[in-house]
Amino acid sequence: MSEKRRIVSSRHLAEGEGWETSEVEYGLIIAYNAFSRWMARCMSAAGDIEMTPLEILVLHNVNHRSRDKRLTDICFLLNIEDTHTVNYALKKLMKIGVITSEKRGKEVFYRTSDEGERLCAAYRDVRERCLIEGMSKLDLSGDELREIASSLRSLSGQYDQASRAAASL
Repeated sequence: MSEKRRIVSSRHLAEGEGWETSEVEYGLIIAYNAFSRWMARCMSAAGDIEMTPLEILVLHNVNHRSRDKRLTDICFLLNIEDTHTVNYALKKLMKIGVITSEKRGKEVFYRTSDEGERLCAAYRDVRERCLIEGMSKLDLSGDELREIASSLRSLSGQYDQASRAAASL
């Protein structure tokens, strides 16, 4: 039986034991880039608004469950360490009028504006038509998709732990 072809982004990282991790990493790279492109194009179709993928993620997170969020809440839920990038996204989202802020003591809380809620709903409609309808062609059950999501969250934990280890070297 011949060896299966290895699909990796960096051959020098795919040598020896654990080469399969490089194959997973390549899958993550192309999935991340496809997802980023998808979010930007979906948002553009939803409201003819140019936003970066981070701004889109922040908007949806602020809109999540209609609860006010602090910068630290948003960063924690999105697993983003660089708070300044999220802070910059929040300022841009406020400038275009899709979120508002309120200072309570020393904390600033963010929420979606009526326009932000409308934009999130329009994004959901485009997502339904362009993505969700096509997902049925993958022949994956809801349980299988949930298992993939769980595996991705577990994998992110491994990368977080490895980044802490690398920072201590």
